[in-house]
Amino acid sequence: MKTILEMAGGALVRGSKAVPKGDGDILVQESKPELKEPPLYQVVMINDDYTPMEFVVEVLQTFFSKSREQATRIMLTVHTQGRAVCGVYTRDIAESKAMQVNRHARDNQHPLLCEIEAVGES
Repeated sequence: MKTILEMAGGALVRGSKAVPKGDGDILVQESKPELKEPPLYQVVMINDDYTPMEFVVEVLQTFFSKSREQATRIMLTVHTQGRAVCGVYTRDIAESKAMQVNRHARDNQHPLLCEIEAVGES
């Protein structure tokens, strides 16, 4: 992004330094772009009555890099509360992880389902 500084008394001013007048009447000054943190999305695993608990633990370890203890804790939350957050990511990564889990579950004939939702939406 660029801003335009107008000529001031025969010289152009950039910050605290005067820049000698060139051929034109204006000087283009670089400005720092305002960067925002990307919005975050959580991957949520949904409970079902058919997917084995051990398969869920394996999925959490494989696709979300959880330790066995963390994966077991998340699996039990899914089982008892109906859903649990597996991880929080930018949208592209969250969508990819949910898609990978859903495909892996289908390939193994399990109805396990992951969805994504904006952080703070649940």
